[in-house]
Amino acid sequence: MTPVATTSVIPASRLHGQPNRPSQVTVGTVVWLSSELMFFAALFAAYFTIRAVSPELWELETAKLNVPFATANTTILVLSSVACQWGVFAAERGKVGRTGKIWQFREWGLREWFALTYIMGAVFVAGQALEYVELVHHGITLSSSGYGSTFYLATGFHGIHVIGGLIAFLLVIGRTFMARRFTHEQAISAIVVSYYWHFVDIVWVGLFLTIYALQ
Repeated sequence: MTPVATTSVIPASRLHGQPNRPSQVTVGTVVWLSSELMFFAALFAAYFTIRAVSPELWELETAKLNVPFATANTTILVLSSVACQWGVFAAERGKVGRTGKIWQFREWGLREWFALTYIMGAVFVAGQALEYVELVHHGITLSSSGYGSTFYLATGFHGIHVIGGLIAFLLVIGRTFMARRFTHEQAISAIVVSYYWHFVDIVWVGLFLTIYALQ
């Protein structure tokens, strides 16, 4: 039997507050993400400062990075952002669950797209953990050198943000199962979580270019 989602269509014009006025939740999220951007900017500044002081150390330590593995892991995270946005599109249409077979992606709703995003994000975190194990094996630890400290602080704090996003996806998905119908507030929650996830992805792209591409 084909599953049918119980939803009420929510006009896209209602998802961002009143006409010509964004919702307070959206504004608050943007302001908070701006402060988070300043935090990561400080980490970038510390990375480049210590790199300028110890170029020989950087050349020695960056040679131990597994760039192909990091590139694949980065691709997974970037694609998760695409899946997340498709979930937002479904939320804007008021479509909470799929109306077709599991392999019919065009019939997916918010739950399926956010579940896929969660899986891809979890794979990224697992990949980062594997990379840490490999680097520790090569002698790069948090206290081994200035490079190790900046590397683990920058990527570690980003990893914490990714885990926070994964928790948010679970909360959004769980809320759709607990509620009797998909509401305007749930759609706003999905959109706000997508803002956060896109921010996390953009920060990682910056970190990837800084740490792996511009060695």
